[in-house]
Amino acid sequence: MLKREDIRIRDPFVLPDAEKGIYYLYGTTALGEGIAAGASFSAYTSRDLEHFEGPFVVFDGKASGFWADRDYWAPEVHVWRGKYYLFGSFIAPGRRRGTQILRSDSPLGPFAPFTDGPATPAGWECLDGTLWAEDGKPYLVFCHEWLQVENGEICALPLSEELTPAGAPVLLFRAGDNPAVRPLDGHPGKRCMVTDGPFLFREGGRLKMIWSSFVSGGKYAVLEAEADSLLGKWRQKGSRFDFDGGHAMLFRDFSGVRRISLHMPNTSPRERAVFLPYPEAE
Repeated sequence: MLKREDIRIRDPFVLPDAEKGIYYLYGTTALGEGIAAGASFSAYTSRDLEHFEGPFVVFDGKASGFWADRDYWAPEVHVWRGKYYLFGSFIAPGRRRGTQILRSDSPLGPFAPFTDGPATPAGWECLDGTLWAEDGKPYLVFCHEWLQVENGEICALPLSEELTPAGAPVLLFRAGDNPAVRPLDGHPGKRCMVTDGPFLFREGGRLKMIWSSFVSGGKYAVLEAEADSLLGKWRQKGSRFDFDGGHAMLFRDFSGVRRISLHMPNTSPRERAVFLPYPEAE
């Protein structure tokens, strides 16, 4: 059995199963040098968020002949209509990075594609897709990457009941809309600003989003935004934390405490999952 601090992981996503008393931990796990990653996704299981079993390979792209051959990043697993759907970021030479949705009957897979390619637009560089349903209608919320658009974007793509694309993407906001975000160093003449890891939740009658970018001092941070509805006007807020960590999501533990899951520090190879209380806003 592994301890939490033994597991190098980025973009940690927790799926709690209260009936079984098991937490499923997913993330960017096939890590090599820096943030480069291989062609698989693995999961860990835990009953206390400190001791874990695994890793269990839930998708092996090389063994399945999948189109993408590297940088399998930021998997999220959501339950939709009785099945488990994995939202992951993928890339291959000559192909754009995109979010593709995989499906399984089990949280431990094996997951398999049910479409020919990513749900995100073929000509876009995209990553970090998440699922959000508003009034029963599903959306893929994802990042249009700064590598292509310079000022990173967060967009929403309507999906069908089968979680296939069902419309054109809608821009929600850009990284530079938040005054806390700072441009990346090393890009003379450009203001390259990152959008990473959107995750949506409701609180106090409002729709809220946590997402990550770089702020003063080069720190990687979790920022907040809020709106009345997904396609409404988004208002930007700051961070509740002052450390170098991010790409977060929220979940409730089995005692009812709402927690934020994120990796910190944002320095390879020291990244570890942390699960901190995330109190309700007053």
